[in-house]
Amino acid sequence: MSAPVTLEELRRLAGQQFGDFVKAVVDVGRGVMAIGGELHADEEALLLQDGAGQADLWGINLYPDRPSAELIEFDSMINVRPSRGNRSRGVEDAAVQRQIQDIVGRLVVS
Repeated sequence: MSAPVTLEELRRLAGQQFGDFVKAVVDVGRGVMAIGGELHADEEALLLQDGAGQADLWGINLYPDRPSAELIEFDSMINVRPSRGNRSRGVEDAAVQRQIQDIVGRLVVS
């Protein structure tokens, strides 16, 4: 998605899937994200088919009912990239975290 989505739409998606969160993959190269897949890998595949670069994709979870500072959880198996220095499910590079926060802040509105 490149157009904004509301918190209410995220709540609706969360209710249909995992209860309190939705999975998302952010493309930090193009400033877009995919949401609502059952797995981060599903969203990753969609973005790759759409022309994304693998190194630009990061998996997160979005919690629409949490305070804005806690909206994003940096946690996904697709984030494990030892060859690029990211050895955990989180996003270890603070600069990449800020990029993700900026994109989510632009694409998720009240």
